[in-house]
Amino acid sequence: MSTITGAQALITALEHEGVDVVFGVPGGAILPAYDPLHDSPIRHILARHEQGAGHMAEGYAWATGRVGVAMATSGPGATNLVTPLADALMDSVPIVAITGQVPTSAVGNDAFQEAYTTGITMPATKHNYFVTDVDEIPQVVREAFHIASTGRPGPVLIDLPKNVLTATTTWREPGEISLAGYKPTVDGHPRRVKEAVDLIAEAQRPVLYVGGGIIKANASAELRRFAELVNVPVTTTLMGRGAFPDDHRLSLGMPGMHGTYTAITALQKADLLIAIGVRFDDRVTGKVDTFAPHAKVIHVDVDPAEIGKVRTADVPIVGDARRILTQLIEAWAGRETPDRHPWLDTIAAWKRDYPLRYDQQPDGPIKPQFVIEELYRLTDGDATLVAGVGQHQMWASQFWRFSDPRRWINSGGLGTMGFAIPAAIGAKVGRPDDLVYAIDGDGSFQMTLQELITAASEGIPVKVAVFNNRSYGMVTQWQKLFYGGKLSASVLGDDVDYVKIAEGLGCAGLRAETPDEVAPTLEKSLAIDDRPVVVELVVDPDEMVFPMVPAGASNDEVILGPDDLGALP
Repeated sequence: MSTITGAQALITALEHEGVDVVFGVPGGAILPAYDPLHDSPIRHILARHEQGAGHMAEGYAWATGRVGVAMATSGPGATNLVTPLADALMDSVPIVAITGQVPTSAVGNDAFQEAYTTGITMPATKHNYFVTDVDEIPQVVREAFHIASTGRPGPVLIDLPKNVLTATTTWREPGEISLAGYKPTVDGHPRRVKEAVDLIAEAQRPVLYVGGGIIKANASAELRRFAELVNVPVTTTLMGRGAFPDDHRLSLGMPGMHGTYTAITALQKADLLIAIGVRFDDRVTGKVDTFAPHAKVIHVDVDPAEIGKVRTADVPIVGDARRILTQLIEAWAGRETPDRHPWLDTIAAWKRDYPLRYDQQPDGPIKPQFVIEELYRLTDGDATLVAGVGQHQMWASQFWRFSDPRRWINSGGLGTMGFAIPAAIGAKVGRPDDLVYAIDGDGSFQMTLQELITAASEGIPVKVAVFNNRSYGMVTQWQKLFYGGKLSASVLGDDVDYVKIAEGLGCAGLRAETPDEVAPTLEKSLAIDDRPVVVELVVDPDEMVFPMVPAGASNDEVILGPDDLGALP
């Protein structure tokens, strides 16, 4: 049997896992792995910063449901991956990060580009490995992909010293995976499932409160079937947008700090929450002890640590969301669909009386919400939307009407500015036939705009709408509302020409400055397919995101718009 290097074993192991693309940046310690990668069928996409590579792997994983792969060298290469690793951990995104490390003989000696990578990333990963035996590489890769993609998905890191990559071994097919203490529960306990069904049958004002766990479990079809079977309205969190279609009669839209009045109020008035694939995030609950005060709770999650962490569950069910929804559907067999007209009529009245709203005047300025609605109209919603973090993210999640899972990609838990461009690149690589449109703010855009060079040079025709309000918009909104209007370190100014930047990076650059320019400019962007496109939209710098529940306030204190600002605590 011929010998191979550890680097060859690594690339072969990735090929065996079905990896078709790696996002990365080479450097000294990881360089041995780049030699066999050159001759591998695996495509390598050269990011311009390791953080970009990590977010590209996230975008790929979001869009495809497969494990994304990022590669970086030791020291700063590895530390630059910490942000996407932490982001993936918070949002349950399956990625495997591979980092080079200084030779084992130099570990601990402050060698050039040495960092304690496994120590630094331990709290930012689901699991990580420091490999010292070249023979272990194939099995470690197999385990890493298994851990990243099963149970609650998340990031796994493999740290490989340079001398391990250059050492020789013989190829060993990875064996069966048997990890002590790691056996994610799939099926819900039958007794708990029956208890849940009984509670749902008795409830007068139930709400299905669902999140990213539905999408990660590929359970959208089961969710819809179950919601219709039990006739219960559905609210989808920021991470769960697209898990249930917005145009469905039972849809409530998004809950939380910037959710719809209907979703926020339905949760507050509910007598039963059927929480599936959610973690009772503070952005949804507001002041926890006032959240859904009259509701019993059924909590379904694959991660047992989430159940009871924030809100005690009357019926806790640990397991895979898709499998448990199937169990709930089976347990409901023989029961009639409940008549919930009083509850659903109340909800319909809230939808009618408290819609999302904004005021777009013909002579401007451009309202960001108008841009979202125009893009939706021009594409008929047939696009994968990727958002950065800030006001633009909230407007996109509010005003786009989502109908399919995995076509809304954003950074929810960590709230990582700069996420949009690299994640959009990863999503487009994973689903090349999809229209991928990134919605970004000028502040978020400036953090990772260099990755447009990657998109241009690799022939990845993503499109980016930059909402230019010349500031960190969400920061200025808070400063105006809660800090006396003092705009401390939050104004970016108007010294940047985004069209010239786009053109200088190999992209097409377009600009709209008045409302009547919005649709024609977006249409031009949609017609360009041979290179990335950046569209600058000069939007109203004073526009704020509403509804809004102030941080630490009860959801009962929701502010619907500027006219309610006198009620601020």
